Amino acid sequence: MKPLNDEQFNQDYQLLLNHLTLKGLQPKTIDAYSRAVRRLGNYFNHQIRDLTEDQLIEYFVNLRSIRSWSTVDLDLNGLKFFYRYVLQTPWPHVDLIKPPSAKRLPDIVTIEEAGHLFSATNKISYRTFYFTLYSLGLRIGEGLNLQIGDIDSVRMRIHVRGAKGNKDRFVPLPETTLDLLRRFWALHRNPVWLFPSRQGGLKASGKATKPMDRGGVQTTIRKVVEQCGIKKRLPLIA
Repeated sequence: MKPLNDEQFNQDYQLLLNHLTLKGLQPKTIDAYSRAVRRLGNYFNHQIRDLTEDQLIEYFVNLRSIRSWSTVDLDLNGLKFFYRYVLQTPWPHVDLIKPPSAKRLPDIVTIEEAGHLFSATNKISYRTFYFTLYSLGLRIGEGLNLQIGDIDSVRMRIHVRGAKGNKDRFVPLPETTLDLLRRFWALHRNPVWLFPSRQGGLKASGKATKPMDRGGVQTTIRKVVEQCGIKKRLPLIA
């Protein structure tokens, strides 16, 4: 028989997932907020409905010792969401945490450095993906979510959907990038995705129902950056 605190936590957690879905939040935000509540639940043995300020201070001090400020900030926002929509009470600890306001921008990659990265990337799917991001100025999530129907070869532009702030935008499409994407698509011919999942290899990607794995993309570019000896904070690995 499950302890009562586990049953209550599971009910609250399911309610949290329902609210996260119905509020139309981005998948990354849903994942981060739900993970924040799971992490807090694990720390306090699933008894998180009546936490005191001292307990929360203890928790966040411990979290900060093993995680970055960005993780602490995400967890804080996730718990505020939990309080508001699941516990239906305002977040009572307004001044509990104040992460530093410093904001770092990724370094600029020169054309020469970009060329080294492309040449050092062996797999054609990753090489094409990196070139597309660089030539269009896209974020990694925007590139992964590109679909065949987003390419407008008449107006020479790409429709980027659900970008930052959940807004769509159009990006100019260089002829070189269009030609590369056409040649790459001819290798996999997936009816939906420009960069389909590589699970099962390039041949199987023609029937893939999801895009390439974000983690695999980032792991590969880290290795390539290290191999090229580039000492910069790049958007793909930041």
